[in-house]
Amino acid sequence: MTHNSFFSHLECTECQRLFSKQDIQTYCTDCLAPLMAVYDLSRTFDKAVLAHRPITMWRYHELLPIEDAANIVSLGEGFTPLLHMDNLGKQLGLPNLYIKDESGNPTASFKARGLCMAVSKAKEYGITKVALPTAGNAGSAMGAYAAKANMEAHIFMPKATPSVFKTDCTFFGATVTLVDGSIRDAGKAMAQQNADKQWFDVSTLKEPYRVEGKKTMGFEIAEQCNWQLPDVIVYPAGGGTGLIGIWKAFAEMKALGWITHIPTRMVCVQVTGCSPIVDAFEQGLTAGLPVENPDETIANGLRVPAPFGDKWMLRVLKESKGTAIRINDAEMLEGIHEVARTEGIFLAPEGAATWMALKKLLADGWIAKSETVVLINTGSAYKYIENLGSQESV
Repeated sequence: MTHNSFFSHLECTECQRLFSKQDIQTYCTDCLAPLMAVYDLSRTFDKAVLAHRPITMWRYHELLPIEDAANIVSLGEGFTPLLHMDNLGKQLGLPNLYIKDESGNPTASFKARGLCMAVSKAKEYGITKVALPTAGNAGSAMGAYAAKANMEAHIFMPKATPSVFKTDCTFFGATVTLVDGSIRDAGKAMAQQNADKQWFDVSTLKEPYRVEGKKTMGFEIAEQCNWQLPDVIVYPAGGGTGLIGIWKAFAEMKALGWITHIPTRMVCVQVTGCSPIVDAFEQGLTAGLPVENPDETIANGLRVPAPFGDKWMLRVLKESKGTAIRINDAEMLEGIHEVARTEGIFLAPEGAATWMALKKLLADGWIAKSETVVLINTGSAYKYIENLGSQESV
């Protein structure tokens, strides 16, 4: 069964060298940089056809890299709601405030998008064993999709990861290895055990396809906003795949003629004590500043001391005239309470970080009250109950 995909080839995000889509690819070993999927955007299709398609991320299949629909490994991911935060918007005098709530995805986070795509493409290449280091949600997602695809999954996570993530990965049949330290240490441990390349590494941006799943958030935001892009998107960035992906989606839509311009400024939110992109952005650098000993945090997904896509993330902030900001754990807890009590939305700590960042940027005048703002809640707070319970008794 042929799938209608415009996927053309892969390109290094640093040196622009081209790579064949026919072969299994990882990243550019010359530049140590991610590869990007490129589509033939001289081909086009009327976005009106989307109205008649299934309500999943696969409705955009022309702009996704899977070429045979039989290889799609799906659990119903994508097309999450864009919720109007009218109560909090009224409090702030910001009438056009929305949250893209990713908590309803399979395994309760946006990681389902990326891992669904990575596992589907691995299946297309005949790969049967996959591995990754994770701070939590990516492991859950890979475990689920690998189970659906009848693949072997090997997951390496820091010992400090909440036990719910270890539990669901184990139930999905994955082999879980716990490691002292951060996700960077988990990655090193995985690399040692995978020295013979027996497993395909689907670490963030070390293969080209997770970002293609994450970019569907950008298509959905555009469609849900009736093809008028928001002025600001506030994104909690650990590995940064979604930040990059949303911006990539906007560029592709513009090339297709679906939108005429891109007004959106992208905001990267990181956690105090582990903010390699904010540190670099503030100093005007083009590469991240790795954090040697990242602090523990309730926002596991933000404890990424050296993101592989650092240069790409910083380019997105520059191209979009965006900014980068830090939020601490106490602020995140305050934000979880505030949004839960006012909007009935139980944010993951990472999602709460975007709410607190918005308030600071509004107070600073960086965001105007007339602007349309979308916050990204990356996952469900229910997976973080262990973290939240350790902070306070409710």
